Amino acid sequence: MAQVTRITVEAATNVPVAKVWKAWNTPSDIMQWNSADPSWHSPSSENDLTVGGKFKHRMEAKDGSFGFDFEGVYDKVDLHKEITYTMGDGRKATTLFTEEDGKTNIATTFDAETENDPEFQKQGWQAILNNFVKYIESTN
Repeated sequence: MAQVTRITVEAATNVPVAKVWKAWNTPSDIMQWNSADPSWHSPSSENDLTVGGKFKHRMEAKDGSFGFDFEGVYDKVDLHKEITYTMGDGRKATTLFTEEDGKTNIATTFDAETENDPEFQKQGWQAILNNFVKYIESTN
């Protein structure tokens, strides 16, 4: 079996972890920030943030030319600290939330898929994370 490439993206925000956690996991918030590029959006989001619970976020190009569902099942949910899930294709991802002095660091490590270059995947996930930081800091 081929070695799985693990990729980590990280960002810091000037927002306390409780607010970060809420915006990270609330469908109405997710629909506001979950895109890697301004030409994309998330028109729908479902999230059952419990172990064994499922999530599904629709991601589409605003012009309607392409779209997909990003979905998975939660393996671990540790309030304000960690979320681990298995994506629909079997890959794993873990997001860690670390608060210090009212600021929160967010780090996501995920298994790369094999169709796209790992650096391209890292850029996409980092762009979504950066979009989240911009969103949460603008609403705080």
